Amino acid sequence: MSTDLGPLAITRRSSSELIRANGETVGRLGEFWSWACSDLANNTMRGVLAEYLVATALSAATGTRIEWDTVDIRTPEKWRVEVKSAAYLQSWAQPQLSKIEFSIAPASGWDAQTGATSAAVMRRSDVYVFCLLHHQDKQTLDPLDLSQWTFLVLPTWVLDERCPTQRTVRLSSLERLSPLKTDFAGLSKAVAACADGTR
Repeated sequence: MSTDLGPLAITRRSSSELIRANGETVGRLGEFWSWACSDLANNTMRGVLAEYLVATALSAATGTRIEWDTVDIRTPEKWRVEVKSAAYLQSWAQPQLSKIEFSIAPASGWDAQTGATSAAVMRRSDVYVFCLLHHQDKQTLDPLDLSQWTFLVLPTWVLDERCPTQRTVRLSSLERLSPLKTDFAGLSKAVAACADGTR
């Protein structure tokens, strides 16, 4: 039995990889992904998609996502980016459009490399990107259509200064903090402006 219990080296997998039982192919990894991840409107999967979209815009999607890292994205420029998502429409039947609210709670940090948790409760990113799936027609909702998204970008220091212990922020309150509002095409420039302090 191996005594090395350090972090696994995770490499990107291919959808064509085989799922095997006793040497027989019983499925492919892409079929699992389709089964597990096709509901892009649910809160969990929409959040992962939002992280991927931001990582793609920032040229930071070359590796793999690290679950429970202290920040969601680390860019080639060493910017630390926290990504939050919200939507008016959900997968389930809903009596009305959802109210838009984002989590901004300071938190303790966990290091995937060491397995240790930092007791300090704080926001560890340089920038927050709030990803709003703004589309409001359920019949035409498509989270892969980036024209249905709006991105609001804010330096973390603004949250620390104006909302130091606040755990959530509603869209109206967020807009009063004057975030940079952009579509996907302008996301990289908006994050750079906030990270560099030129916002």
